[in-house]
Amino acid sequence: MASQLLPVAALLMGSALLLIAGGIHGLLLPIRGAIEGFSTTELGLIGTGWAVGFVLGCIIVPRIVRRVGHVRAYGVMASIAGVVILINLLWISPWAWIGLRAFSGFCFAGAQMIVESWLNERATRENRGTIFSVYQMVNFAASTAGQLLLATAPAEGFFFFVLGAIFYCLAILPSALSTAQTPRPLKTTTLDLRSLFRNSPVSAVGCFLIGLVNGAFGTLGAVYGQKIGLPTAVIAFFMSAAVLGGAITQVPLGKLSDKIDRRFVLIGVATAAIVMSLAIAFVSPTQPTVIIGMIALFGGMIYPMYGLTVAHANDYAAPDDFVKVASGLLLMSGFGTMIGPIIGALAMTYLGPAGLFTFFSIVHVVLIGYTAYRMSRRPAPRDVPRDAFQSMPPLKNATPETIALDPRAEEAKPPQTVAPPTAPLPVLPPALPPAV
Repeated sequence: MASQLLPVAALLMGSALLLIAGGIHGLLLPIRGAIEGFSTTELGLIGTGWAVGFVLGCIIVPRIVRRVGHVRAYGVMASIAGVVILINLLWISPWAWIGLRAFSGFCFAGAQMIVESWLNERATRENRGTIFSVYQMVNFAASTAGQLLLATAPAEGFFFFVLGAIFYCLAILPSALSTAQTPRPLKTTTLDLRSLFRNSPVSAVGCFLIGLVNGAFGTLGAVYGQKIGLPTAVIAFFMSAAVLGGAITQVPLGKLSDKIDRRFVLIGVATAAIVMSLAIAFVSPTQPTVIIGMIALFGGMIYPMYGLTVAHANDYAAPDDFVKVASGLLLMSGFGTMIGPIIGALAMTYLGPAGLFTFFSIVHVVLIGYTAYRMSRRPAPRDVPRDAFQSMPPLKNATPETIALDPRAEEAKPPQTVAPPTAPLPVLPPALPPAV
């Protein structure tokens, strides 16, 4: 494995540094914003700003890369992200932070797309699965480490803003010093709603609803922790526990979905998410060990849903449409991520902290109802070979280039046809000299 990873070690290191900075930045803003007296709605709009910038980055950054190249574009994206987190420190205003968060989402999407495009170019059919798995583990560990760093010191002051900027700047070095050949230009992602719904209505609607929940929890989960009186250190473990829970349950649930209708698994997981949401909303635990355990179970239910919906859509898609379908579903979830923090913030404003989890339970009820309706209209695919479930990265960090790096994207490529060798021409005897 070491020989397979050595050529991409610099890229993996750059991605890890970027995700550490992103973990610090993403958790610091809602915690510090609440300390500064931002309203819950304003904090929700900060999350919406991130989602808007991230989706725009997935669409626009490929054009920038075509003009200036991968290394320059990556350096620009990481540099601007570092500048943005420092401006967050200098200009503490909710509306400034909303706009700045859109810039950071744009830059984060662009930087990660460039790294993933580079990895995709370096990967071969033989080592693509290994690189994709290691890349996911590196990103998960780095993002979690960034969040847990906030448990080491108070969120007040300038320390974590400067630390985040340092990691953003360090993320430039591995790609800038790498001697690896730059890859081909990034592909621009388009959204074809008609094709998505025709392929799998459950997946299209489900990804939007999943984006509502994931976007709201990723932005407002820390705010919920503050409002129920948790210290910053516990909030850091609280948010990391949800992601860890999702990482643990994703593979077992995926394996189960390989054996039965994936929609049954989706309904079961959504039902469990409703139970956990209502338990948190009505019990309102404040003991750190109890709330962290309950949030880990909640995360274990919500984070595998995206992978289940993508796998279900792929069951109906043509073999060479995997990248197109998965990228479209990713953008659908991005639209949900834009709206989710706003609705979640309004729920917390009118219903108190528990309103966030009440909102989650309502969204999952809608997901169950629509999935059950579609099951009555369309049977599960039979006598059709289904791809084995593969874990998917968290929605917040996934880009269209992540989909292209997935081993299934390589398998979906049509085989290259090679022209049959032409028969050799007959060897003719040498021509006789002309008669004199």
